[in-house]
Amino acid sequence: MEIEGLLLLGCGKMGSALLRGWLAGGLPPDRAFVTEPQPSVWLLESGVGVNQPLEGMSVDICVLAIKPQMMAEALETVRSLRGPDTVILSIAAGITLGHLAEVFGAETPVVRAMPNTPAAIGCGISAYVGNAAARENHLSLAAELLGAVGQTVLLTREADIDCVTGVSGSGPAYVFYLIETLARAAEDSGLAADIAMSLAVETVAGAGQLARCASETPEELRRNVTSPRGTTEAALRHLMDPDTGLQPLVKRTVMAAISRSEELGRRE
Repeated sequence: MEIEGLLLLGCGKMGSALLRGWLAGGLPPDRAFVTEPQPSVWLLESGVGVNQPLEGMSVDICVLAIKPQMMAEALETVRSLRGPDTVILSIAAGITLGHLAEVFGAETPVVRAMPNTPAAIGCGISAYVGNAAARENHLSLAAELLGAVGQTVLLTREADIDCVTGVSGSGPAYVFYLIETLARAAEDSGLAADIAMSLAVETVAGAGQLARCASETPEELRRNVTSPRGTTEAALRHLMDPDTGLQPLVKRTVMAAISRSEELGRRE
């Protein structure tokens, strides 16, 4: 990575996943600096600068990976990075481009992104959007950093971040709960708990990988496994019921997350 200096504020689960990806992708440890009140053993042994004084520090990009409730205090420590020479990349939920512009100024290139937790194994997906000062080279830098832990999607409207939050940001939790409920149904049908969980996990993981790699759409893949008057068809009658099935439930689920994301943005 052609980066002279990178400052990462916050090195929890997501921050650590990103940093691991950057180091694996060729970022020299001596060009990375991390501010983290509770540094892990791995972080301390990684070779990056940890909790060093920020005064006089020269960085190309500052990544905000801290919890929204801690953002106000943290932003005060990096307010001096304002200007066209440093890109601000924020992955904090509910912190808008407008709010960040108030801190860093309208001339500072700011990129807001929403990654998700599969980034921990390099299988995440991040959507991102820039402010008016973020040029193509700034967006490319953000995409390169986010791409270290998975795929990226460039948005044209910041408002779409709320929808992204409801689908891919919170989405892993929906899938994990699907695994839980699938395993519980298997247990209730008489299978041992460990076998039930193995079947549920591998079924979801395998189906997801097939959906990713196959040339067919998910709808076509579903039809392929649904034999007329077979077991899958019998099950799908329940899942695809227009009133009580999965589609209306998932729609309510995603809309609840979107509404909460919008609310967090208004309360920043």
